[in-house]
Amino acid sequence: MTVVIWIAEGTWRSCVDAARSYVPPSSEITLLHVTGNDVPAAAHGAYRGLLGRGHPERDPGARVEAMAADAASELLDAAAAALGRTAVRQERHGRIEREVVQAADGAELLVLARDGDRTRLGPHSLGPPTRFVVDHAPCPVLLVWPDRIPDIDSIPPPPH
Repeated sequence: MTVVIWIAEGTWRSCVDAARSYVPPSSEITLLHVTGNDVPAAAHGAYRGLLGRGHPERDPGARVEAMAADAASELLDAAAAALGRTAVRQERHGRIEREVVQAADGAELLVLARDGDRTRLGPHSLGPPTRFVVDHAPCPVLLVWPDRIPDIDSIPPPPH
């Protein structure tokens, strides 16, 4: 079985815990982290637009990209240590939701966590990128709660 575990800040530990519980030991696991390009692009654009182009070595976008790469590497290291078994580490860049769907192509399972409103059951428990991934995943999805699961009475009443 080939399994992709989406490693995202704030929810990765629940995904790794779920994989340890539900994924057979013989499975091939990929730990996936995706860094969006929007923040480094904004830093590059701000520098070029406000401060000019005369000193590219001062462009803060490069530092932002380096910090993001370091953070992703540290997160993948922590996830691998928590998983406690062999896994491939994959770092991607781009539109997060599309990169996750692409990475799941050919997998037999994608493990991800809810990242929206964690206080109640329902569709708002998924943020927009996660909703996109759930709707477009090319394989079965194991969707986990990163915290305590809300009580069943957290479901809103039916419409009048």
